[in-house]
Amino acid sequence: MNSLPNSAGLGAHTVTISRVAENQWHAVENDLVVGRGHASRRLDGRTFLSIDTWRDAVFDRLAAAMVADQSTPLYTVVDETDRDLTANWVRAGFATWRHESEFVVPTGLTQATVPSGVRIATADDVAEAPLRELDQTIRDEVESTVGWQTMPAEVLPWQGGTRPIDPSKYTVAVRDDRYVGLVRVATMTRRPRIGLVAVLAAEQRHGIARALLSHVLGGLHRSGFEAATAEIDETNTAAMALFEGLGARRTGGSLELIRRPGKA
Repeated sequence: MNSLPNSAGLGAHTVTISRVAENQWHAVENDLVVGRGHASRRLDGRTFLSIDTWRDAVFDRLAAAMVADQSTPLYTVVDETDRDLTANWVRAGFATWRHESEFVVPTGLTQATVPSGVRIATADDVAEAPLRELDQTIRDEVESTVGWQTMPAEVLPWQGGTRPIDPSKYTVAVRDDRYVGLVRVATMTRRPRIGLVAVLAAEQRHGIARALLSHVLGGLHRSGFEAATAEIDETNTAAMALFEGLGARRTGGSLELIRRPGKA
């Protein structure tokens, strides 16, 4: 257990910062825990920090201890409206990396027209091999332009680098027996979550994304869901316009902050 006593700005009692487990820190004052820190390493290898305390000085000491014990880059997520918490992380050397908007999307929409020459395939009609090929091509196209960090929550690779792909979670657009667009939906939540909408660059601006989303939302409506949710990076203006055009309502947002290597 590593301890760091510090009483500056914390009142008459000494506050001790201790690493009580591999990924947990406590701030203790007069035998009482006055703050907790936690580091969570996600499957994509990124480490996210969180701190729970009501005192800014304790936050600063916990953040300093946690940053000293972890390799950068480090990340954290805060609600976009929590200015005090954001300011605390900025003092600790973090800066905004991405701003994500949260939307509620109605499902009872008029069905969009499927573009000529395109058909929509779902569930048992979706084959894994062409789906995996489409997934990789889309990743390469996005990474070479705006960067994959602008896309919503990742499907993470297993050990060895292979990403699990469950065709039952996808709806795809097919042209001439080639997969050209996809939508991924997670339904094991209170509201279905639209995790990804993407179309090959050469097939964009033909209404394929709107037709895919309309098909998915219509199916959810028939299953008894009145709405779905989606998270969109605010720099992804095309996705924002697509969802807003479908009547999506913004309900909030979050900031992902990063502390880069070499940050003092």
